[in-house]
Amino acid sequence: MTEQGAIIAAVWIGALLLWLAFLLYYDGLRRPLRPDEIDAFLSTLGPRMVETGNDAARLRAFLEADDGREFVMVNLVGTRIGPVTDPTSGETREGSEWLRRYSDPFVRGLIARGGHPLFVGRKVGGYIDAWNTPDDPGWSLVGTMRYRSRRDLIRMASDPAFRAAHPAKLLGIATTFSFPTQRQIAFYASPRVTAGLLLGLLAALTHLAVLTFG
Repeated sequence: MTEQGAIIAAVWIGALLLWLAFLLYYDGLRRPLRPDEIDAFLSTLGPRMVETGNDAARLRAFLEADDGREFVMVNLVGTRIGPVTDPTSGETREGSEWLRRYSDPFVRGLIARGGHPLFVGRKVGGYIDAWNTPDDPGWSLVGTMRYRSRRDLIRMASDPAFRAAHPAKLLGIATTFSFPTQRQIAFYASPRVTAGLLLGLLAALTHLAVLTFG
């Protein structure tokens, strides 16, 4: 093999290895949670589930049904309006500012674990179609967050940095609910495809540069 051919081969092999490394980061090992992992996590929650009106049994059922694959959390949020004072520190901020103090470290932690926001939008009108539902409690935002796995969910919830930011969530949010989903239909290229195409493009351009200038 010529030196030029060796360089081109190295470029394409490097691009393939980078893509495989990205897939490992983005998809993980897809290992379902073990019962002992679930028990250990739930034991750390203490009274937090009950205090926020959540059901630990429902969370346990979701974790026990783990298939090791990605899921998307759908979140509806009603932000507190006006200034809100932290009863512990006495600090006063707008509800939206408290929410950002929670959401910024949350999103950073999510990305570090292969997840990311899919869509975040603000409400621009009232219910257009609603059957047998309570009145709008004041929703202001909707967001969908991609998690790499349920294991990443419990690791985030157990992270001291995340727990330190959680009080800001309570100060910034008046009402909320979230539920997990798994994709059935999606008309967009996933980051797996996007990363592969981008690396392929860079490798092709490098290939051409080697042929032209090598």
